[in-house]
Amino acid sequence: LDVYRPPLLEVKGNSELKTPLVKASSRLPLPGSRLKRGPDQMENALEPAKKRTRGLGAVTKTDTSRPRVPPLSTVSQTHGQTTAQKVPKKTGPRCSTAATAVLKSQKTAPAVPAQKPGTSAAPPPVVTGKKPGKRPAWDLKGQLCDLTAELKRCREKTQTLNQENQQLREQLREAQEQAAALGAARSSLEGELGSVRAQAEQGRQELESLSARVLELEDRLGTQEGLVQELQKEQSELQEERRALAARLEEQERRLQVSEASLSSSQAEVVSLRQETAAQAALLAERGDRLHGLEMERRRLHNQLQELKGNIRVFCRVRPVLAGEPTPSPGFLLFPPGPAGSSDPPVRLSLSRSDDRRGTLSGLPAPPTRHDFSFDRVFPPGSRQDEVFEEIAMLVQSALDGYPVCIFAYGQTGSGKTFTMEGGPGGDPQLEGLIPRALRHLFSVAQEMSGQGWTYSFVASYVEIYNETVRDLLATGTRKGQGGECEIRRAGPGSEELTVTNARYVPVSCEKEVEALLHLARQNRAVARTAQNERSSRSHSVFQLQISGEHAARGLQCGAPLNLVDLAGSERLDPGLALGPGERDRLRETQAINSSLSTLGLVIMALSNKEPHVPYRNSKLTYLLQNSLGGSAKMLMFVNISPLEENVSESLNSLRFASKVNQCVIGTAQANKK
Repeated sequence: LDVYRPPLLEVKGNSELKTPLVKASSRLPLPGSRLKRGPDQMENALEPAKKRTRGLGAVTKTDTSRPRVPPLSTVSQTHGQTTAQKVPKKTGPRCSTAATAVLKSQKTAPAVPAQKPGTSAAPPPVVTGKKPGKRPAWDLKGQLCDLTAELKRCREKTQTLNQENQQLREQLREAQEQAAALGAARSSLEGELGSVRAQAEQGRQELESLSARVLELEDRLGTQEGLVQELQKEQSELQEERRALAARLEEQERRLQVSEASLSSSQAEVVSLRQETAAQAALLAERGDRLHGLEMERRRLHNQLQELKGNIRVFCRVRPVLAGEPTPSPGFLLFPPGPAGSSDPPVRLSLSRSDDRRGTLSGLPAPPTRHDFSFDRVFPPGSRQDEVFEEIAMLVQSALDGYPVCIFAYGQTGSGKTFTMEGGPGGDPQLEGLIPRALRHLFSVAQEMSGQGWTYSFVASYVEIYNETVRDLLATGTRKGQGGECEIRRAGPGSEELTVTNARYVPVSCEKEVEALLHLARQNRAVARTAQNERSSRSHSVFQLQISGEHAARGLQCGAPLNLVDLAGSERLDPGLALGPGERDRLRETQAINSSLSTLGLVIMALSNKEPHVPYRNSKLTYLLQNSLGGSAKMLMFVNISPLEENVSESLNSLRFASKVNQCVIGTAQANKK
């Protein structure tokens, strides 16, 4: 018995395994599973038959050593919810043969209809009867009968399970078909959902825009309502005004009828007025021609008046005593009254000089020597800037008429030349010099002349001549300090007009522009400390204003330069003075200044003596001003002197030079007209 074990016993042994066939709570043994027996199990299989109970009756008590087999209805329900578990691996060749036989026998078992989901399963039938006892090992037939009965029950269960499996497969197939249909429906619904969501988002955006539009329309509605109310109010006012206008219209119609009556009588008067207007127009044209002739006559008389005063005029100006300077002794400077008495401006100057080196036979000092000078006008120390300009205003206006004009200030260092030409510091209008006042006067007269058809343009330049080198005082940026590159050249072949190369020529039309140019020139001008002045101008500064006028209606043009020159200080050299490096530079500057001033005097003398050769080219200053120094120009020289007794020697030299210039007579000036 130990060597050979029938297949039925193997199947019976396998029925005691706890491994279920499916995932449900079925207690049937799986086919093909191998039963592992121990020595105790082998002894139980060979026990005597007296310990077993025969028969195929129902068992009243379930063996606790075996797992319970659930009812078929429960298996069918569980099988419909879960899938079958995997079949365990084969454990041996003997088990595979027996399991195959059992599975084949299970296929023919009758099918049990599966219970529908949702209905309660019927309770399993209760088997009554005594539990068969353990058969002895020699009772093979009894064991076979038991196994046959057990096999029968297993086949019935297998058949039932197969039927349930078949139903479940059909249900699974239907469920899969439904799932496929539902998947397609789900995809369709998802697409529809996406489109619906897009439509919903679009609708939401449209709703927001419509809400904003509604708010905007509400605001507009409120505005329109307010406007409507205003319009209604205005309408009522207009209605009242209309009624008033209607009343006025009736009155005007009545008056119109009266006017129509008088219109006929007025038409004849209109004809006569038209004839008178034509006559007035002809008279106006005649008066215009006469006015132009009078303007030309005014210019001629103005020029003749200036010629009577002299084409070279000399004014003397004495600066006031500054703070910290000694007060001159009484009688040092005297200003005799004019020819017409004390009301007439002074034209003479008397300067007293005492010489300690001279003496009398009695040992007393010699009386002071008095020097008398006469000029076109003398300005005492108390003279104001506006008084000085009033004397030269007519001369400046000659430049608008086409006459070259040159005004320059001459004198020693510290005598007030720069103050006379440019004015004092601080921008005080009362201290303005000749340059800003002259340009303000020219702008004003040009504005008045525009009513007579004249248009003027002004172009300004500002240069200095330092050690016979021309520098541009209006240079800015990298061009500063490059005055050596400026040269005096003819404006063109055959032209008499002179121009300075590499110099700025700035169009000006108002006082602010002129002030900016003067401020820039003050910063760029060469100055140095000397024995006479803390900041002495060591160069000749020349402000040139080119004036161009045109009368388009009559085809007239005129142009002339206005030169306003601030000459450098004139001092004599002391030959016994010890010179250091700085003094040598001042010496060279003084030599160049005195040389150019001497040349200026020689040019004026040559013009006065009608000499064939005028040494304009001996100095850059006279070469630049030659068109304003000749016979066709008007000149005025300010000789500035100091009121201090310590400067009496330099003051006498300046006054003597000015007297020589005042005695010169230059030919009649000619206007530059085209």
